[in-house]
Amino acid sequence: MLAPFLALLALLADAAPPPVALGPVVARPGDAVLVRVRAPGAPAGTIAGRPLAFWRRGDEAWAVGALPIETPPGPAPVEIALPGEPAFATTISVVEPGFRSKSIRVPEKYVVPPEKERLRIERDRRAFAVAWRQPFAPPRFTAGFEWPRPDETGGRFGDQRILNGKKASVHYGIDIGAPRGAPVHASNDGEVVLARNCYYSGKTVVLWHGAGLFTLYFHLDRLAVKRGQQVRRGETLGAVGSTGRSTGPHLHWSAKVGPLYVDPESLLAIDFAAGTAPPRRAGPRPEPAAAVPETIPDAPGATPISPDAPPR
Repeated sequence: MLAPFLALLALLADAAPPPVALGPVVARPGDAVLVRVRAPGAPAGTIAGRPLAFWRRGDEAWAVGALPIETPPGPAPVEIALPGEPAFATTISVVEPGFRSKSIRVPEKYVVPPEKERLRIERDRRAFAVAWRQPFAPPRFTAGFEWPRPDETGGRFGDQRILNGKKASVHYGIDIGAPRGAPVHASNDGEVVLARNCYYSGKTVVLWHGAGLFTLYFHLDRLAVKRGQQVRRGETLGAVGSTGRSTGPHLHWSAKVGPLYVDPESLLAIDFAAGTAPPRRAGPRPEPAAAVPETIPDAPGATPISPDAPPR
């Protein structure tokens, strides 16, 4: 009688779910990924070699990680360690993103900033650095993220921009077309950690959402919030404009996980109530139905439009 019972226990153990769940299990380079660990205590871990920061969610520990935009297609490692227990390793499948390359021509005055603006650009850089200097904390939100505008999108995350025939920077956000003056909404609950008129990004709002997450809103025509203000999802942050380096009225919307920019669409796909996200598709997205104004990329060697953008 004992042998069959032990065999059943072994079978149940084999059928037990793995201690780590990923949302999604198939991702693109530059995606945000939810990592859930079913274990007590405080885990440590990495995704694609980058550290994870966890918070407790019931009997689980959760973290939002980021796949660097340079992550090659194929399996990327996820490693988890708990005090006094063997480390657990799994992988996330990374698919080919099919990032597009696009050329744009602009007046040369937009390529290299005038000398008189250097001090302003340095002050902007320092202001962004202060904004990122937030201690890690659990999420300040309970629901998932939503679009700040319901309009047509143009430039996508990961696009390669060729400025006046020269190799320029990667596009670290999404350009959303909308008429000047249209309201821009907070994509989730958070705190305003920057509200400033910047040389590159124009009138800018940065929200800190906890869990290492930030969202950024560029080129606003006006600001409706101040630094230190608490906002709720859907609250108006300002109005669509074309301030800073922009080819026309639109909203440039970005997201960050820790020090890395991520595709905002990957953040939108995470269901923070259920702790899941659908697999991401490989290949380029469909072209927009209509032209959308764009954020002008920085020229090679210039200060990036987002002063903390990863080095090229």
